[in-house]
Amino acid sequence: MPWSRRNVLRLAAGAAALPATAGLTRAQSYPSRPIHIIVGVAPGSVQDVLSRLMGQWLSERLGQPVIIDNRPGAGTNLATEAVVRAPADGYTLLSVGPSAAINATLYGKLSFNVMRDLTPVASFVHQAQVVVVNPSVPAKTIPEFIAYNKANPRKINLASSGTGTGNHLAGELFNMLAGVQMVHVPYRGAGPAMTDLIGGQVHVMFVAPVAAVENIAAGKVRALAVTTVTQADAIPNLPPVAEFVPGYDSTAWFGLVAPKGTPAEIVTRLNREINAGLADPALRSKIANLGGGIAMSSPKDFGKLIADETEKWGKVVKFAGIKPE
Repeated sequence: MPWSRRNVLRLAAGAAALPATAGLTRAQSYPSRPIHIIVGVAPGSVQDVLSRLMGQWLSERLGQPVIIDNRPGAGTNLATEAVVRAPADGYTLLSVGPSAAINATLYGKLSFNVMRDLTPVASFVHQAQVVVVNPSVPAKTIPEFIAYNKANPRKINLASSGTGTGNHLAGELFNMLAGVQMVHVPYRGAGPAMTDLIGGQVHVMFVAPVAAVENIAAGKVRALAVTTVTQADAIPNLPPVAEFVPGYDSTAWFGLVAPKGTPAEIVTRLNREINAGLADPALRSKIANLGGGIAMSSPKDFGKLIADETEKWGKVVKFAGIKPE
């Protein structure tokens, strides 16, 4: 029987619909086995706890176990490389935070490129840091702290949880935009850094609220400002650094990404379920207890955030001449 134009068009339309049908089937069958979220930091950190909270939510929504796999090392690069090399099937995801943007410039020879090799899924949280000083520092405001720094160049010690960490870069951004010269003193974690800040061995730290609120309340450290562009619910009544240092913004952020090539319908499903979690009052309350602000996003918007942060922190890394330890 000869092929009529109508038959050809009918077959062509059916063929065009096959990819969409296959995608719908794949999305409906996903997930059919446990999902792994790789976390490049040790258990107990804010990023780890957020990943576990979201993993539990996703497990309940998707009907499959979500396994948190902590793989700290090399400033989160070990975890990132593992996910870059994983199959792009939605069963291996990566928990990301500021280090994903910082490391792009901090490390000169990475085997991967976050923007090229990973697919944004969704953000969870935007979190302020708080600028805290030892009570021996006479400054009670950011303008007074800047003046004190300029009167004592390279005599103010800036504590951080390690070279290249988010709170280190927050301090270096302050150096760059405020025109001061604090000296960086890295520690192995925020806990030891806070201990020495209280003891007076160092003078200032940019730190997550959850690690500072009790010491602020007890008068062991003095809070000057928050690092976001607006006031933070976790530390109310503190002004943003940006009120006194134009352009200053050091917002910690956390979310999930997947290997490049993960089917769009799976990314969309995960994004939808994560945003549903961020709208859930019980989960929102748990996140608030960590000092975080809810940050719903589309995959596209989350990708733009990572790109913008990569550009910003690249400038700070180059300004400060930071090298990985």
